[in-house]
Amino acid sequence: MHNLDERRAKNILLAQISVAVIVALVAAVFDIRYARDAFIGGLATIIGTAVFAFWIFGPYSAKEPGQLVARFYGGEILKIVSIVIVFAIAMKKIDDLEPVALFTAFLIVQVLPPLLANRIAR
Repeated sequence: MHNLDERRAKNILLAQISVAVIVALVAAVFDIRYARDAFIGGLATIIGTAVFAFWIFGPYSAKEPGQLVARFYGGEILKIVSIVIVFAIAMKKIDDLEPVALFTAFLIVQVLPPLLANRIAR
């Protein structure tokens, strides 16, 4: 089961990368700045998901179920922190940042791939 879950996590990451690129390309139709900021929003999601997956699927002992729960919560905290760091760097370094493009892409890339993965798995 562990290998199946790892494969699903990798597939979701690949789907998030694809969706982030598509969203950035669609945003480029309106303005190149929107494309840049949409890609950064998507990248925040991808980095957060990768950190979470790495933390969850790293080595652990199945002998203690409580440890797995702690790993899950720890991974979620690391995911949120990594996303906040990406947003903070973007807001600090980019003077003409478009927050609507940034956060819209973040939400699309965060929600759409897992939603599609669940629908496809049925």
